[in-house]
Amino acid sequence: MKETISRITTVDKKVGKDVQHRLDNLTKPIGSLGKLEQLAVQLGEITGATYPVVSPPAALVFAADHGIAAEGVSAYPSEVTAQMVYNFLNGGAAINVLAKKSGASFTLVDIGVNADLEGTGFINQKIRYGTGNFLKEKAMSREEAEAAIKVGINVAEQMIEKGARSLILGEMGIGNTTASSALLACITDKEVSEIVGRGTGVSDDILRHKEAVIKQALLFHNPNQYDAIDMLAKVGGLEIAGMAGAMLGGAAHRVPILVDGFISTVAANVAVMLAPNVKDYLIFGHLSQEQGHRVALERLAESPLLDLNLRLGEGTGAALAFSLVEASVAILTEMASFEEANVSKEKKES
Repeated sequence: MKETISRITTVDKKVGKDVQHRLDNLTKPIGSLGKLEQLAVQLGEITGATYPVVSPPAALVFAADHGIAAEGVSAYPSEVTAQMVYNFLNGGAAINVLAKKSGASFTLVDIGVNADLEGTGFINQKIRYGTGNFLKEKAMSREEAEAAIKVGINVAEQMIEKGARSLILGEMGIGNTTASSALLACITDKEVSEIVGRGTGVSDDILRHKEAVIKQALLFHNPNQYDAIDMLAKVGGLEIAGMAGAMLGGAAHRVPILVDGFISTVAANVAVMLAPNVKDYLIFGHLSQEQGHRVALERLAESPLLDLNLRLGEGTGAALAFSLVEASVAILTEMASFEEANVSKEKKES
């Protein structure tokens, strides 16, 4: 992990200026394509190329179970994690549809599902059979948290070696909004009530119970808010650590990383704690309906590309946002300049 972090450099601001110069000379008023132009500049800075290449993308979904689900914090039982994994492998989930639509390969990573998955078509990097119930014990050991991060790094590097030019990250794990809320409360010092949301669509009673469970767990563990590994080990999730690792691995290879919703953005906060330069390699796909997502984004001073009232996870919002990433590159590379189109750049005085 340390070697990977050491390779994460600052993005290339000089190339960003070259991209901006190109954009300013295209046949349009300066800045008139708004966020698409900002995105094109960011992609140039990330890749170090004035004409960045972002396709093909690779969609990675990290799956793991959470012991905290035993406390009744979700609308679904933990068995649903494995059931949904098989749905992913059969191509029946929303992320399968949207990944295909965006031209992305799809890879499922078993990093901690509480079952022995059968069949093929996934990467088995199981650290353990789900985390511990962090109301009563640590979610995992420090060594396991570090191992999960390394899995994410390695899988991201595998995808890049196979030709991926951008990464779309997602997750699956019943109970993971509870773990993410606990982590974000540690990182930000915000009140738990400002962060906790309905996750899988829990009732008001379960929502209040979920909040109480997180408060009690934080008092029990007292995680060190300056130590990302300590927080992950005490109240985190294996798939959260895996996504954070994938962000490190992607950034080390100067590859754009599309971040999904609440859980993915909490993983992004963890990754940025481990390596601050990672932040500039991240593209935030959408604004989740989970109230904690705004808190997670605000801490990173980021705003997402889309707001579609999504709250599914799986990387769906990130996959949808990839179309905008492609569009920004197309604008940069395919639009004519004023000179090429023989169009006057000068504005008439009124």
